[in-house]
Amino acid sequence: MNQPITKAIVPAAGLGTRLLPATKSQPKEMLPVGRKPAVQYVVEELQAARLSKILIITGRRKRSIEDHFDVEPELVAALERAGNEALLDDLRYLNKSSARFFYTRQSAPKGLGHAVSLGRDFVGDDDCAVALGDSLIAGNDPASPLRGMMAAHKHVGAAAIIAVEQVAPEEAFRYGIVSIDGDSAIPADEPVAITDIVEKPPTGTAPTNLAIAARYTFSPAIFEALQRTAPDRKGEIQLTDAMNILIRMGLPVYAWLLPARHQRYDIGNFESYFRAFIDFALADERYGYLVRKHIKAKAYEL
Repeated sequence: MNQPITKAIVPAAGLGTRLLPATKSQPKEMLPVGRKPAVQYVVEELQAARLSKILIITGRRKRSIEDHFDVEPELVAALERAGNEALLDDLRYLNKSSARFFYTRQSAPKGLGHAVSLGRDFVGDDDCAVALGDSLIAGNDPASPLRGMMAAHKHVGAAAIIAVEQVAPEEAFRYGIVSIDGDSAIPADEPVAITDIVEKPPTGTAPTNLAIAARYTFSPAIFEALQRTAPDRKGEIQLTDAMNILIRMGLPVYAWLLPARHQRYDIGNFESYFRAFIDFALADERYGYLVRKHIKAKAYEL
């Protein structure tokens, strides 16, 4: 119970069809957001949360993800000879002391739950974190919500803690929505018991406006629940259904509200991708001032 969580699963096997043609020959997780591919932000968040073993679930045409997180000695040596400290610093995510990377492939699109189930042997009898490879957290310390979730997971002996965010009620039909124990108020940075989860409820029927926010902590019980989960009408195993099974089993499942100082970006369609790229580019410490200058000049033409 007192052993810290050190393992993370990053599902990154989705087809990315809503981002075609940009994803025709490259994974959506490798699309640039500012100066980095999207999945690098996720991995850096996990590293900052002190997760030292990271399993990335890939799929067809996703070898570039593995290449991105592989050390390239020739490139490093060339940068060292050139004395290019700035670019060497940009490659610090490859520091082997920060994390070890593992990979397995989801050969067919069988759902998020199926992708997570592929990590069963990797996780073993340990607790783990799950972070979706196409969902970014922005803030002064993007890893702080996950660190808080992991600490709470151990403290309360959770089967699962699910990050949630508040969405506009008219947008709830787009998300997995959780119901919580008690009234609708939920404090940030504190686990609150979940009583039910509804995946993409019809408009006007959502029990709350608390949407699942792509970060989770799990005990090994999640793999038993996934094994019990029946495929949906598309033949996919859904993680939402497995988490509901945990609740039906009487196991403790909690919500963790992302604080207002953190914002989540879903790189799932062009609207959200463009918004993420612009916001991350504006916040870039090296080039943000140039982007701001350009946008201010461009605003006069709009």
